Amino acid sequence: MFIVLLRFAENRGAAAQYMAGHRAWLEQGLDDGVFLLAGSIQPGLGGAVLAHGADRAEVERRVAADPFVAERVVDAEIIEIAPGLADKRLDFLLT
Repeated sequence: MFIVLLRFAENRGAAAQYMAGHRAWLEQGLDDGVFLLAGSIQPGLGGAVLAHGADRAEVERRVAADPFVAERVVDAEIIEIAPGLADKRLDFLLT
């Protein structure tokens, strides 16, 4: 499982220009079943994505395809987590 942190970078001011492409990128990841959750890092620091069911190479490929990453609107950090315990509602993350 991966947490992808997308923190605003030097080209933050161009976010509106690339928002439609970024949104489509998020929706594609959700449709593909790789992204489980996406949201904003508060207060207005960027965004985060929870990814599951893909290896690191695929997550890196997907992150590189985000228009926000490609256009330096955000800097991406990929954190890999090896879940050991979970609430029963999240047991599927342990596989």
